[in-house]
Amino acid sequence: MRVHVGIDLGSTTTKAVVLGEDGTVLGRGITNSRSNYKVACDVALAEGLIHARFGLVARALADAGGTEEPRAEALAALERLFRKHQYLGHLAVFERIGTRIVGSDLLARDLAGPFTAIVAAMSAEAADLFAPGAARKSDFFRDLAGARYVQHAEEASRARGAAFDRLLGIFDKTILEVENVPAEDGAFASHARAARRELTDAPASLDAALENAVDVPLEIAGSVGTGYGRQTLPFPKEQIRSEILCHGLGAHAMFPATRTVLDIGGQDTKAIQIDGDGIVTSFQMNDRCAAGCGRYLGYIADEMNLGLHELGPMACGSTRPVRINSTCTVFAGAELRERLSLGEKREDILAGLHRAIILRAMSLLARSGGVASEFTFTGGVAKNPAAVGALAGLVRENYGAMTMNISPDSIYTGAYGAALFARRDGRASA
Repeated sequence: MRVHVGIDLGSTTTKAVVLGEDGTVLGRGITNSRSNYKVACDVALAEGLIHARFGLVARALADAGGTEEPRAEALAALERLFRKHQYLGHLAVFERIGTRIVGSDLLARDLAGPFTAIVAAMSAEAADLFAPGAARKSDFFRDLAGARYVQHAEEASRARGAAFDRLLGIFDKTILEVENVPAEDGAFASHARAARRELTDAPASLDAALENAVDVPLEIAGSVGTGYGRQTLPFPKEQIRSEILCHGLGAHAMFPATRTVLDIGGQDTKAIQIDGDGIVTSFQMNDRCAAGCGRYLGYIADEMNLGLHELGPMACGSTRPVRINSTCTVFAGAELRERLSLGEKREDILAGLHRAIILRAMSLLARSGGVASEFTFTGGVAKNPAAVGALAGLVRENYGAMTMNISPDSIYTGAYGAALFARRDGRASA
């Protein structure tokens, strides 16, 4: 099966979208960006191809007939157990590298026992982490393993007398190497088959569907890269496209009536005007710093000891938003601490922060030509309900009622546009 791939290398996450020859989205993948951009692209692409293969399993199960609910339950269980085995595979690499790091440092060899015990505890709890209905703050290995490692390191420091800060130092050194280990060849087949062996109650057609997905070759016919870090992508120059163009085309493909696109990513904000064919007619973007972007929200989350995903829901509980004077990341911590010392509620401070971010975005929209219906909000911040609420209110106040589109897959918009460019390039050269 020939596929076309788009890679969006962002400052925070790297995304991949895999298209079939007919333009259908077969798979999406995401990972955290890292120092080795090639590995980040490889991991995102591997995740996209894994998603595509699960789609092939679903299609084969549907073709085999039977009741839809048992099929859906079996597929969900297979993917959940697949993620457990994938996590355990990463954890094995983490243990191997961490053991080497501890053993090679004369001053850290007393941590060998606690480190081994921590990894053993993390392995033992994997079944619970990936149990039905289990809540996880993140599925990125660095985040998930980091949270569990910290908890077990705290316990080890109390029970064994091991220095907590030194154990954290071992994690920091180890995870940097783990993240730069290339994706495993054949990982889908090994993890999926291991997951299937754990399923005791599944349709008889699942085995054939799974083996079909394993056997289908996914040949990459073309690829295009984009994103904040596009100049560092390991792609030939002719396979690189501006993120402005990719977000415009991706938004148009998702919502064909779109005329204005706002993308708030980790490091920049883009206000884009497009025509009826998804061609960019004008744009504006912040060009100084990450103020008012996803990185700013991440910094605020760290200052408040919250998960990034918790900021929006907490801000939505505000009854009296605080006016924020600056969205500068450098001064954010100082103003935040000052507001808290004055007795302001966290949810009111966060509501004010979200409004300040959106006000910056509104100025970009105005300079790009305003907001025309339909209006599409893309990027990771589009998943933040407080940001969405503030944007909807300000657009309505300044431009009147109009349709605002937000896709559940908004974070993949740039990668989707890149994949569409890859498909167009392939058809043009055929």
